[in-house]
This record gives sequence, C-alpha cells and structure tokens, in this order.
Amino acid sequence: MIVVGVDGSPSSLQAVRWAAEEAVRHGHPLKLVHVHQTPAGLPGGMLDPAVVGTALRAQGESRLREARETVAEVSADLRPASVLAPAPVVPVLAEESLDASLLVLGSRGLGGFTGLLIGSTAVALAGRVHCPMVVIRGDGPAEGPIVVGVDGLRDAEAAVAFAFEEVSRHHADLVAVHAWTEPVVDTVLLGHSEPLDFAPVQQRAYETLGERLAGWQEKYPDVRVVREVVRDHPSRALLRHAEGARLVVVGTRGRGGFRGLLLGSTGQHLLHHAPCPVAVVRTEPRT
Repeated sequence: MIVVGVDGSPSSLQAVRWAAEEAVRHGHPLKLVHVHQTPAGLPGGMLDPAVVGTALRAQGESRLREARETVAEVSADLRPASVLAPAPVVPVLAEESLDASLLVLGSRGLGGFTGLLIGSTAVALAGRVHCPMVVIRGDGPAEGPIVVGVDGLRDAEAAVAFAFEEVSRHHADLVAVHAWTEPVVDTVLLGHSEPLDFAPVQQRAYETLGERLAGWQEKYPDVRVVREVVRDHPSRALLRHAEGARLVVVGTRGRGGFRGLLLGSTGQHLLHHAPCPVAVVRTEPRT
C-alpha cells in the first residue's frame, strides 16, 4: 500500500497525484491520511474545544474529498482508503508506515503538516518510518534518470535496491553517485607544497561503488547504470546530479562522505533544495 499525507496545500495535492501515479504503476492500493490538532495557545474559555474539534474534522473531510478528486483525475479505477485522525503528525505517519510500501509527502504544508520538513521533525520521521519515504519537490514530473547516493555500508543496500526497482519500473537510467572526502588530508594540504596522489583513494572509491552495485545489475539487466565517483561534499554531488532527475534516493545512515546524511545539514539541505522528489530509505537495522 502507498500512503500519502494530505493537508490541502498545493504541495500536498502534488504529492497525492505522484502517489496515485505510483499506485497505478506498482498495482498497489492507496491510502490518504489527514491529521489535525487543536492549535496551541487558544484563549481559555473563549472557544469550546468541541466546536474547534468539529470544525477541524469538517476541514479534514473537505481536504480528503479534494484529494480523492485528484486521485480520480489520475485513475478512475483507484479507490483510495482514507484516515482522519486527531493526533500528532509523526506518530500517525510512523504507524501508517508499518503496513506501507511507500510513504509520500509534500514539501510544503498547511495545518497539521506545517513545518513537517523543517528541522528536527523531518529527522524524527526519517528515523521512525518503516518504509521508504518520498518527499515531493520540484515544479513538475521529470523524465530524467533516477539518482542514488551510494556509500560503503552493506546495510545501505536497501537504498540501492529501491533505486533499481524504481528505475526498472520507470524504464529510466540510474546514476549511482559515490562521494568521498578526506578532511584530514585536506587540512594537511593547506601547508603542503607538493600535490598529493589521490589516484589510490579514487580507485578504492570505484571499487567500493562496484561492490555496492554487485549483483543488482545482474538482477536488473534492463537497467543502464552510470557510475559517478567524485571527491566532493555529498550534498553538492547529489544536488548537481539531481538537476533534471526524476528522483534522488538516499539512505538514512551512511559512512564516509554520507555519514549522518539525514541527521545533519546535508540531509536537510537535500530536503530543502533538491530540484526533484527525494526518496529516503531506512538503511539501519530495525530494533
């Protein structure tokens, strides 16, 4: 099942449309989820909480109705389920992700989803969802390749697997990007008069990328893979290759250039500035 967050914003409806198209492509059912909370700081005694709750439920039903109309524009055969919950956003979506194959969200929001991708909330959700999460960015559908960030961890193969499956379904090319940096070496270079030979490090980086892709090209022989090994910061490398892409895929954990990708500035930079949808695939072992 594909789950999509609904809040009535244009970005949310764009996410609904993207999710509906994926549901048709994968042959999966679709679920629309809207949550609402009573705003904090309401003047005591001036507003009846029951009245506020009734108004929020009515607003939620209206937004779900609009989302169903958007789904119908994609496919009249899709009959999405819907959830209307008076609860915090992150716990509800984390719970819904337990039985989902994909969770889809817009990059801007209204109501309960305001600030969803700002600061710690995005990090919390990325670490708690039990399925890949796609954040819809960009102005419209792209027809370019799918880009995946690849590091040296075997646990991170979940992101590679997701990317290969999506590429095969979309009949697109895959760009596998491995970015590496050596902060200690860079510091030494500041006072070093002779250039260092980075060829061995670059060769090891190519070998690492080859190891992470091993077996997947045999499983998906129809997929054309472009390998990119760059000495650069991960966010710059991924953003550069995301130009014209239809999707960029990253894991929640990384090593080397991708350490803490979705726990620090690099991950948030992607979520705020990527020119295309961003897929976050949980790569750490579940506890």
